[in-house]
Amino acid sequence: KRFGEEARIAIRNIRRDANEHLKKAEKEDHVSEDERIKAEKDVQDMTNKHIEHIDEMLKHKEKEVMEV
Repeated sequence: KRFGEEARIAIRNIRRDANEHLKKAEKEDHVSEDERIKAEKDVQDMTNKHIEHIDEMLKHKEKEVMEV
């Protein structure tokens, strides 16, 4: 469970860094506000997908350990 939580934290940190990068790019006029918002939504969707995958792996591993 500890490794799962560490993985979730790492994913959230990556999301935070990506969102900061997008905001910086918008301030420097490299992307529009609409593009930034869409990209932030895409980043959030990927974050949710990977956290769900981690949760599934944890459930599977917990079930495997409980069988022994």
